[in-house]
This record gives sequence, structure tokens and C-alpha cells, in this order.
Amino acid sequence: MNKSKNEKFLDPNLKNKSKTVEEKIQLYEFNGNMLPLPTEIEISESGTCNRSCSFCPRSAPDFVDKKEFIKNSLHEKLCVELQELNYKGTIRYSGFVEPMLDKNIFNLISMVRNYLPESNIEMVTNGDPLNLKRLKKLFEHGLNKVLISSYDGKMETEKLEEMCVKANLDPSQYMVRHRYYSEDQDFGITLSNRSGLMTNTEFKIEPLKEPLKNPCYIPSYTFFLDYQGDVLMCPHDWGKKIILGDLNKEKLKDIWFSKKFMGIRKMLNKSNRNFQPCNVCDVEGTFMGEKNASYFN
Repeated sequence: MNKSKNEKFLDPNLKNKSKTVEEKIQLYEFNGNMLPLPTEIEISESGTCNRSCSFCPRSAPDFVDKKEFIKNSLHEKLCVELQELNYKGTIRYSGFVEPMLDKNIFNLISMVRNYLPESNIEMVTNGDPLNLKRLKKLFEHGLNKVLISSYDGKMETEKLEEMCVKANLDPSQYMVRHRYYSEDQDFGITLSNRSGLMTNTEFKIEPLKEPLKNPCYIPSYTFFLDYQGDVLMCPHDWGKKIILGDLNKEKLKDIWFSKKFMGIRKMLNKSNRNFQPCNVCDVEGTFMGEKNASYFN
């Protein structure tokens, strides 16, 4: 964890994720061009979390926690449309929430596995609602990998790792991430200002005064769906400044290849971040997805 003052902590999973993004590219013919489908479908399947970490927008006094969850009908619509595309990429339950608070999560995972047998299903959890029985149940229902963020300390982290071993998980099936480090060690996470939404939080990160001058490839490989059906440009847009479509009413492929989505990719791939919320966002955006972006270029 030793790093210089200006060096950011980088999640060790970035390397694995980058490889997955590049290997899972599936091309689809659109208007005479072969363009990539999203290699990652990220589902923020509720409006609630049991924590309000200092480095998260949830620690802001005005953040509203909503104990609402994705409907089966919307989730199945997503699965059906992906099945029609013979989708083999990654489905990840993550986003702005704690997925294990959803009592229906096991059924959702089963649904994906049944519709998309060749997909990679992942979950990001803080580990609080986990026990050995639930952990085993996740994999019995079709999960491929669990990423556990441990916030309380080394002892608690070791217990989570022991639980994974007791569940007979292969090392490739889990990662327990140390998130309990101090502020000067970035808490053990790849910190960002959540597209400018960290001004009123416990640990403040100011919005950028000038946009970054580099590209951002995230919209070229990620399809981000929240529990209401809104499709966001990016998993860092906590303020939902750009909503690209409503999956309740539109098809995934129509949203993914929409004029608005394509226009955003074009600007970001050319290092143009002069629009909200990208103009205040401090996310590098180039750690992965360059190959995906090259097709859109």
C-alpha cells in the first residue's frame, strides 16, 4: 500500500476486469457497420444500501435511501433481449447499492444463468449480509465471481477470506478487497468524485474546475441499468445527469446504438468532456475499453 503523495490507489481487480472487457467483445451489425455490444451490463438493482461510507455520496446528509428493488418483469425483459443477441459478456450486480439486501437476488442470478448460460455473472458486495449458507447459495444459483469490499479491518477481512475457503471457492471465484485503510491511503479504493457529487459528503472531493483532456472509454463498453429502468451513461454518474433511455419502454440495442449514446461516445473518444457531468468528473476512463472504443471511432 506504499505510494507517493500524488499517486492514486488502483484496484488490483482492474487488470482482471480489463482482460475480461477485451476478451468479451461481441460485434453486431448496425447500419452497415460491425459495432461492439456492451461487454459489461451493470445492474444497480435497488435504491438501498446498509452503509453510508465517508467516500460515498450516501454519506451526504441529503442523500435519499430508497428501499425499492428491480421488478422481475424488467429484469426478465433485459435477459430476453440479451438472449436474442446471444450475449456472452459480463452481468454485474453492483452500482450504487448493496445487492445482498435484495431477498430476490438469488432468483435474479438464476434468471440470468438460465437465459444466458455462457455469460459471466458477478456481484460486488460489502459482505455484511453474507454468511456461509448465503455465499454457497449464490454460486449454486449461477454466480461466477463475488467481489467483497471489506470495510471494518484486517480481522474482519480475514474472516471473509476464510468463509470463501470454507465455501470451497476457487481463488478465481472471489476477491476480498481491503477497504479499511486510512484516508491517506485512499481507503483502499480507487477514489473518484462521483461526477461531482462528493461536495457535501463526509470525505469531500471537489468537482474539477476544468475538464480532463483525455478520452473516456467507459460508455463504449458499459451498459448501466438502475432498478427503475433508467439507462445511465456511466456507473460514476450518481446524480443521473444523463439518462439515455428507459428499458421499460425501449429495447437495449436501440438505447445502446441510439443517436444520443453514439454522440457521447464520439465526444469522449475525442477527449471532449465539455458537458455535464463529464466536465467535473475526475475518472481517468482509459484503464480499459480502448479496443471497444476503436470500433465506434
